[in-house]
Amino acid sequence: MIRTALPADLDAIAALHAEARATYYRGHIPDEAFDSPAEHAQTRENWAAAIGRGAVLCAEKGGTVVGVAAFREVEAFMTLTQLHVAPDHWREGIGTALHAACVESWRGAGVSDVRLTVFQHNARAQSFYARRGWIPDPDEPRAGDHLVLRLTVPPAAQ
Repeated sequence: MIRTALPADLDAIAALHAEARATYYRGHIPDEAFDSPAEHAQTRENWAAAIGRGAVLCAEKGGTVVGVAAFREVEAFMTLTQLHVAPDHWREGIGTALHAACVESWRGAGVSDVRLTVFQHNARAQSFYARRGWIPDPDEPRAGDHLVLRLTVPPAAQ
């Protein structure tokens, strides 16, 4: 089930975020950059703010949050800021369902173009986004060690 995240989901979302990020950052950047008390506190603060804005969707399975997506306007561009699925639930269609819910939300809001950044070493995520129509941003293909991707929101199916 995909639903809007609630403040009560904060701990589960922050833990899921930390677990998912460790899978693609570990071995590529120092662990302290994603797995330190300060980083976990900042992550929790950022998720609390995003939940407060109402722009966080979560996937729930058996009463447990197993996926999360967040988006907001950044520099006048709608941006998918986060999309994570608990590693124990990869390949179950949860990311696909979250992505589809985001696209529906953007479409409903009249958003035509969206961007995101993905870690350059996260081939799994890059493949996921490519299968959903994301392409390298022609104006800004890189942001540091992240690739910038863009999606033209497809029209609603008739």
